[in-house]
Amino acid sequence: MEGGKRTREKMDCVTPEKRSRGGEINTCQQRELRENNLRAMELHNLSDVQLQKLGIESLESRQQLLHCLQKCWQFSNEPMKVFNDPIHGHIELHPLLVRIIDTPQFQRLRHIKQLGGTYLVFPGASHNRFEHSVGVGYLAGSLVQALNERQPELLISKQDILCVQIAGLCHDLGHGPFSHMFDGMFIPKVRPEMNWKHETASVQMFDHLVKVNNLEPVMEKYGLSLPGDLIFIKEQIAGPLDNIASGSKWPYKGRSEEKSFLYEIVANKRNGIDVDKWDYFARDCYHLGIQNNFDYHRFLKFARVCEVKGKKHICTRDKEVGDLYDMFHTRNCLHRRAYQHKVGNIIEVMITEALVKADPHIQIRGSSGKMYKMSEAIEDMEAYTRLTDHIFEQILYSSNPELSEAQAILQNIICRQLYKCVGQTTPETQLSVSEEMLLEWSSEVANSKPHGTEVDLQPEDFVVSVIYMDYGMKDKNPINSVHFYCKNDPNKAIKIRKNQVSKLLPERFAEQLIRVYCKKTDERSLEAAKKYFVQWCMNRNFSKPQDGDVTAPELTPLKRDWQTDDDDSDEGGRGSRLPVNGEQSVKTNLFNAQKARPS
Repeated sequence: MEGGKRTREKMDCVTPEKRSRGGEINTCQQRELRENNLRAMELHNLSDVQLQKLGIESLESRQQLLHCLQKCWQFSNEPMKVFNDPIHGHIELHPLLVRIIDTPQFQRLRHIKQLGGTYLVFPGASHNRFEHSVGVGYLAGSLVQALNERQPELLISKQDILCVQIAGLCHDLGHGPFSHMFDGMFIPKVRPEMNWKHETASVQMFDHLVKVNNLEPVMEKYGLSLPGDLIFIKEQIAGPLDNIASGSKWPYKGRSEEKSFLYEIVANKRNGIDVDKWDYFARDCYHLGIQNNFDYHRFLKFARVCEVKGKKHICTRDKEVGDLYDMFHTRNCLHRRAYQHKVGNIIEVMITEALVKADPHIQIRGSSGKMYKMSEAIEDMEAYTRLTDHIFEQILYSSNPELSEAQAILQNIICRQLYKCVGQTTPETQLSVSEEMLLEWSSEVANSKPHGTEVDLQPEDFVVSVIYMDYGMKDKNPINSVHFYCKNDPNKAIKIRKNQVSKLLPERFAEQLIRVYCKKTDERSLEAAKKYFVQWCMNRNFSKPQDGDVTAPELTPLKRDWQTDDDDSDEGGRGSRLPVNGEQSVKTNLFNAQKARPS
């Protein structure tokens, strides 16, 4: 009892004012711990309940002491491994992260191209998911530690930092051959009944990695609490793991609502500003030879946590709003110039066709020696570990005659005998598109033969592709979901609307592009296919193709809407539009307006 009384008296000195910024334990705290005969290993495992039994009744005091102890423990002399990364320079990673990296499941990412078929268009885009994942793990640690140093009152623990780093490191474990092509194109064709995403496989592969490499004891050695921290890591990758009722206040189990901001670091579901984007912006631009206009170092300097409606969110300074618009503009530019490049897209369409034809004839060994098709490997992580970009060469160089059709397609890719894009258009309103609709559109294009065209083309000669372009949140402005703070009051979160920033920002934040490709590549068929495409756009009331007046000059004048668009653009050189009632506009000739002005 006497020891407990002393503990209560001495622990009164544990206040925010007397606690050092670095999280050091002061003299009063050290003396109290010695008086209770607590050894180093016991300090490491000290819990809130044990402190309460020691007589520390104040919850705030217990939390502060635990935080101080965790801070002391996390800066112990663990040997950090140094990686020389071309994007982030020399980076240090915790030994637990290195143990995860040195597993077959993680090393598999060395053999999956970050940008899939884009490498066959941009020769520098040879980087893989491996180095991107290492970069995201490093940036995740950089952001959470920046918040920890700036706001020690958040009580971010060593466990939190390690879990966030591991989530960043492992967020892409589930990618298949050629990255997004596998889950975005191949799986929907061979298993249309499944709503399968690579994030699902990342969680499954992470579980598999931990199990087969016996990493649970290693994780516990470095201070993780299992299974709670494993749940937290997986929730950061894929969101809530259980189907939570819509009325539930807090859907996560790994961390309480007090630490809701930790879920915004690796994969930010709220506004899309996360370290995953920061790394791929910098890394992809570097390898593509495209300028990156976003500097994540600046965001790190201004990031802080503010409370919004009872939840804690990562916010940034109000003056950074323009840079965030630039960030999403960079994302859009990368999609337009690289990720959705018309040649890169059709190469991935052709690779997908080859994989679909090869799927029944490829066998991959999984758990207990069971064999799986490519499309089935996602059900068994042992088999999935063996499925990488090498499948391209495996099919191409196989002596199996059943793979001859798939080999012919891949050989055409190697020899650059690709399907040709005959045009691109946009619909007036966004359309919901399915695989069945794309096949139907191919038939429509084939039936849109203009008068006077002699070449007959069939539905199987066309491929219709629909590309979605947005700022990451479909048709919404992601900045509307970002909170900012002002210099004068850094703890108050505010929102900044588009009209408060600039009048030159986008009016719309999403659009669809429809591209049509022709499999026949002789000159006569291609010329005819372009006319088919223009006629189809007229029938569908889509926008006029950019080269429509060149490829089908006899057709474009027949559509009055397209002529009106031309007249508008011509008038733009001689006059200007003045807004009326906010929505409508009228054309004004500047010269006539000057004459009409009273003297």
